[in-house]
Amino acid sequence: MTASSTLLGPRNVSGSIHLPGSKSISNRALLLAALAKGITKIENLLVSDDTKWMLAALQTLGCSIELNVETKQAQVVGQGGLFHAPQQLQTELFLGNAGTAMRPLTAVLAASQGQFLLTGEPRMFERPIGDLVRALEQLGADIRYAGNEDYPPLVIQGRALKGGAVSIHGGLSSQYISAVLMLLPLLQENSELEITGPLVSLPYIELTLGMMAQFGVEVERLTERNYRVRGQQQYQAPASYFVEGDASSASYFLAAAAIAGEITVSGVGRKSLQGDRLFAEVLEKMGAQVEYADTSIHVRKGDLIGGDFDLNAIPDAAMTIATTALFAKGSTTIRNIGNWRIKETDRLAAMATELRKVGATVEEGEDFIVIEPPEQIQHAKIATYNDHRMAMCFSLLALAPAGVTILDPRCCEKTYPSFFQDFASICTQ
Repeated sequence: MTASSTLLGPRNVSGSIHLPGSKSISNRALLLAALAKGITKIENLLVSDDTKWMLAALQTLGCSIELNVETKQAQVVGQGGLFHAPQQLQTELFLGNAGTAMRPLTAVLAASQGQFLLTGEPRMFERPIGDLVRALEQLGADIRYAGNEDYPPLVIQGRALKGGAVSIHGGLSSQYISAVLMLLPLLQENSELEITGPLVSLPYIELTLGMMAQFGVEVERLTERNYRVRGQQQYQAPASYFVEGDASSASYFLAAAAIAGEITVSGVGRKSLQGDRLFAEVLEKMGAQVEYADTSIHVRKGDLIGGDFDLNAIPDAAMTIATTALFAKGSTTIRNIGNWRIKETDRLAAMATELRKVGATVEEGEDFIVIEPPEQIQHAKIATYNDHRMAMCFSLLALAPAGVTILDPRCCEKTYPSFFQDFASICTQ
């Protein structure tokens, strides 16, 4: 793929797509398999930059993993508990810009044996982690900031953590909560977790709990903000673990069909663990025709209208609604998405900037965006900010007569290396 890619419009959409494995599930599955007793064969693993960083980190920590890139399978020999690194040496783990690696590894390594430096790309140093660190410190963790306070890189002196009462702020990222939940069963004593403040991306917490259960660990949910976790549990390796298709990636194809055709996306459906399966319901409210099956979703074009949507539960897929809004009648408001600002880039600012390039009138708030579509979408060179989701959601502009130029489409390698080939396969001019 070149430094930019021009997609000529207009296009129609038809066919079917089988999704690559979910990033969120892939990295959780790799870590849980590494902590488990036994050998796990992971199937339909996402092979991308984010999973590459998790795989490399686990191997550095002594985990034996055999990866077959062609078949997207990994065999992970579990360690039967927390990690043990040489105490006299500092183990450095470079995690790119993978939040799904940085956050859970911070929690697990705080209770492991060894000294660790968790670092990554410059953007990672702008993504806050202080709420997670403060929660772990309540359990006795020894973590210090190697740069700016509340941000990576982190220096961790691993030590045995007992457990007990812990509270964590839920307003920035559910990944902090998932990280603590995955750690607590491995501690010496029982624990109770309380989530304070606003609670974002609740479906991702449900995803984590579901996966922990599949690896043999129990968590008692008292309320959506309170959890009781028995200590001294052990993750158990399932003989095989199949990674669902990525529901966030499904959003681009489903939206394309809502705008310009008809498509079936397989790998995610009504039985999916992922909250982003609910994205299709938003399309239905906008006027698309939607049919759910257990492991697939079918969408047909409709006369789209804007709306006012609280998309706190599906912040990644919510970006796709912002570009879909360009093809709808009337304005679209997307609310309760403040955590867009701490993702791979400040997605609220980036989205507002790029939408204006194609002629939209945009109001950018602290945690909301209002989009008034133009009478005619203009061709523009869309900056992607090294953010895979910016590139993928603006690909929808290929469905407009003006087409679109995507700068640095290679950023999709973070989660979906073959996205533009797959997108082209369902488009006809």
